[in-house]
Amino acid sequence: MTEAPERERHPVAGRRTQQQRRTATIERILDATVEALGELGYTATTIGEVCRRSGVSSGGVFRHFPARLDLMVAAADAVRERQFANFRLGLEQLGGPGDSPESVRECLRLLRAACRAPINAAWYELLGAARTDPALRARLAPMAQRYHAQIAEFGRTLPIASRFEPTEFDTLLFTIVHLLDGEAVAAVVHPQPEQEEPRLALVAQLVTGR
Repeated sequence: MTEAPERERHPVAGRRTQQQRRTATIERILDATVEALGELGYTATTIGEVCRRSGVSSGGVFRHFPARLDLMVAAADAVRERQFANFRLGLEQLGGPGDSPESVRECLRLLRAACRAPINAAWYELLGAARTDPALRARLAPMAQRYHAQIAEFGRTLPIASRFEPTEFDTLLFTIVHLLDGEAVAAVVHPQPEQEEPRLALVAQLVTGR
């Protein structure tokens, strides 16, 4: 058998494989969806808007996401993945978390930043829409359950968690998460910057006992 020419046996440098092109297209679609959700809201994030922002045709979008609902759920999951990646990176840049009041405040600042990140606005939009959209609610519910389980699992790795019983710490952790979620939503129409640092200091004091 004649051996294939060298250029056929080895991909040309810089040429992407079909899988790489597929992954890149999906990333563009999800980026556009998350961006549109945060800027325009759930109703206005149409397939047409996603196509306009991503540069992918409607046929290309539906090739990867058979229905708009599939795209919305995938966008929510993309937010989850990116939020965890950003939070871990933030902790690494701090040199790792500790259990002192100041270290806890730094973790809380990271969590607040995650809640107020532009991509998280997409998550809030989807949660709000799910209240009156049974199909969206049904699809988001198991994903949100996994999201919360991941938050709990990650939270238990923080040094401060060792001071509490696991179930008690989970309750404390989600109380803080929901507090900062509510703060992020309320700040859109009624920001209270003068309360922000005192609030974190108070929470850190309650958590650490000092």
